[in-house]
Amino acid sequence: MTTLLSRLEPGARHRAADHAPPVPRRRRVLRGPASDPSWARPALLVLLAMTAVLYTWNLTASGYGNEFYAAAVQAGTQSWKAWLFGSLDSGNAITVDKPPAALWVATAFARVLGFSSFSVLLPQALMGVAAVGLLHATVKRVSGPAAGLVAGAALALTPVAVLMFRFNNPDALLVLLMVAAAYCVTRATEKASGTWLALAGVAIGFAFLTKMMQGFLVLPAFALVYLVAAPTSVGKRLAHLAGALAAVIAAAGWYIALVELWPASSRPYIGGSTTNSLLELALGYNGLGRILGGEGNGGGGGGTGFGGSTGLFRMFGSAFGSEVSWLLPAALVGLVAGLWLTRRAPRTDRTRAALLLWGGWLLVTALVFSFMSGTTHPYYAVALAPAIAALVGIAGRELWRGRGSATARHWLAGMVAVTAVWSYVLLARDADYLPWLKFVVVAVGLVVTTVLVVGFATTRRAAVVLVAASVLTAGLGTAAYAVTTSSVAHGGSIPTSGPSSAGGTGPGAGGSTQGDPLSALLATTTTRWAAAVSGSQTAAGLEIAGGRAVIAIGGWSGTDDAPTLAQFQAAVANGEITYYVAGGGRGGGGLGGGSTGTEIATWVQENFTASTVGNYTVYDLTA
Repeated sequence: MTTLLSRLEPGARHRAADHAPPVPRRRRVLRGPASDPSWARPALLVLLAMTAVLYTWNLTASGYGNEFYAAAVQAGTQSWKAWLFGSLDSGNAITVDKPPAALWVATAFARVLGFSSFSVLLPQALMGVAAVGLLHATVKRVSGPAAGLVAGAALALTPVAVLMFRFNNPDALLVLLMVAAAYCVTRATEKASGTWLALAGVAIGFAFLTKMMQGFLVLPAFALVYLVAAPTSVGKRLAHLAGALAAVIAAAGWYIALVELWPASSRPYIGGSTTNSLLELALGYNGLGRILGGEGNGGGGGGTGFGGSTGLFRMFGSAFGSEVSWLLPAALVGLVAGLWLTRRAPRTDRTRAALLLWGGWLLVTALVFSFMSGTTHPYYAVALAPAIAALVGIAGRELWRGRGSATARHWLAGMVAVTAVWSYVLLARDADYLPWLKFVVVAVGLVVTTVLVVGFATTRRAAVVLVAASVLTAGLGTAAYAVTTSSVAHGGSIPTSGPSSAGGTGPGAGGSTQGDPLSALLATTTTRWAAAVSGSQTAAGLEIAGGRAVIAIGGWSGTDDAPTLAQFQAAVANGEITYYVAGGGRGGGGLGGGSTGTEIATWVQENFTASTVGNYTVYDLTA
């Protein structure tokens, strides 16, 4: 029967399938579509299962990860208003400096499972598995199941992806939403579907509500591929793009309107803004400020924690290189090869459309990251990982299909060669890390490159061995770093991947103060806020440890105008704050921190008596 169906025309094959006995649901899940090879669905299930293990194994070793966001999750479990606005504290004094979409997801888990390290980090891991599955599905639609598996595995084993899908920064949800949008654009481009394109716009709108304008970096590629390759008239293509833009605005704009129209006196201050405005935060501190620098947005030319020096090769440097660039040279070679070989294809060619989509995503995002002068951290590079993985899968598969041509073989050999050489360079940067590995990668890569150039692999068995060796060359270095990353605990605000990562850097890396005398003291309070302290990092640690709301005077950097001295005095007069905490030295702690913080600290010193609790100086504001 199988032989007969294989000889039928596509229409006749579907008619024959319509009269076939129904396949049990469990078998359909395990086997997949009848049109797929028998190995395709089992291989996908194995990939997803191994990804889940990699992302969840010993997950709670990192504690609460980034305590800044973990404290906001805790606050969201204690106050619905804090959940809605992404408040750092359940008393709703100030928000985190990002929109709250990622917090909405994490808080939902924490409300169901209870607030804990596991409930805070589990959503990130699940979003990582979902992103791998969606990337596989997207690439498979164009280049088949083998390419989809390669792309999914490449994303799963990117070190910075392992890092971010085991950590509670907003980047996990951002990547998932952007991959979902790419899937929708791919579906839209196949049949010129305005509906699928609008769904892509919705996904990008929520990406904006996750990490603001970074979610928009993929829009030029999405618009280009639909405008070029959708099989309909120019007028309809432009109309569909306009509808998708409206979907982006609606999906992001409803929340901005809600915040802007909500009376400022009954909601928390928008952390990171200068005017208590979410729109200003999007355009300023989290928008142009990240690209151009400015007040509160240093970073360009800083140390590795801030991305290193700006320039064209920044993604290959010491800050970003080992995070994401293992397969970046291969992706660039594959992109050039694919576009060259499809240069005479019809306008609607699906392979070229896919190359434009993922290539545009990669180039625009990489160039922005390379030259942005504001705050830049190496883990931002996770946004490049899906595009790199997709290009390697698509280009590698298409070149392998055309291996009968010397041109295709030589391009493929180039992908293998640059991967082997670059893996050697990255591994050599840490002389103490598996010193033998770089030689294995180069040796195998040299053999594979030679075979491809000469064209020795003429039999099926030889081809299978060659494919296995190619995968080994491409994946060995990045896989080793990925597994090592999953075995290391991470904390603080600037986590890094790889063997040199011993917990992350940046403010808040010291861990919560749970169990110390101050935490026990704060836990006994019954006022709206247990305490006030300068800076969000210190406030977050105290909140997690004591389980009570703490005002973060001045926000993340201590420079936000919240609360003002008058607001603080009014809260004290109303008996809403029990203690003012100074000292401790945990990133933003101590007296002052900004003009507002200095005014409040001075007023407290002049009007209240200090006592020592553990390593902190504490003022009882109810005395």
